[in-house]
Amino acid sequence: MTSRSCVVHSDPDILGGTPVFMGTRVPMKILLDYLEAGDSLDDFLDHFPSVSREQAIAVLELAKDQRLRYCTNSLLSFSDRLYN
Repeated sequence: MTSRSCVVHSDPDILGGTPVFMGTRVPMKILLDYLEAGDSLDDFLDHFPSVSREQAIAVLELAKDQRLRYCTNSLLSFSDRLYN
């Protein structure tokens, strides 16, 4: 499995610093756009063969972790306001 810490890269000289899959010029946002539009992971990988399945899954895991952290922090903040 690909380490999640080396799956995404951001460099001002590559697409103006847009986060891309490591070793490619494929923005990670495109994967999320594909899935949001109802396309499958396989569709994305067929269109972007420079991205491995392991990289794509690692990015999805990162996105999930960030979303969970955001939700948890929002709930804690709401709880603090509610009870303080």
